[in-house]
Amino acid sequence: MKYRKLALAASLLGFAATALADDVLNRNMASACASCHGTNGHSVGGMDPLAGMPKDEMIRKMKDFRTDAKPATLMHQLAKGYTDQQVEMIANYYAAQK
Repeated sequence: MKYRKLALAASLLGFAATALADDVLNRNMASACASCHGTNGHSVGGMDPLAGMPKDEMIRKMKDFRTDAKPATLMHQLAKGYTDQQVEMIANYYAAQK
């Protein structure tokens, strides 16, 4: 019984560490957007705010930039440099912001 509790505790700690690592990685990926879209996606004007944008909307917009369906001066070039997984990580981060 004692070992089961220890195994469960170790599992929960492992899960928490993985979730924290994912959050940090998502934040680090999203930090590249801060120079234009503001810290944590809170734009001070001129650029669309990213904080709180629904995940699906951000993914759609990034795909539109990649295919040149959405006109841009810079984003179409930047969007092409991210993998689908990286775009999803960035979208996860900004969707969680208030």
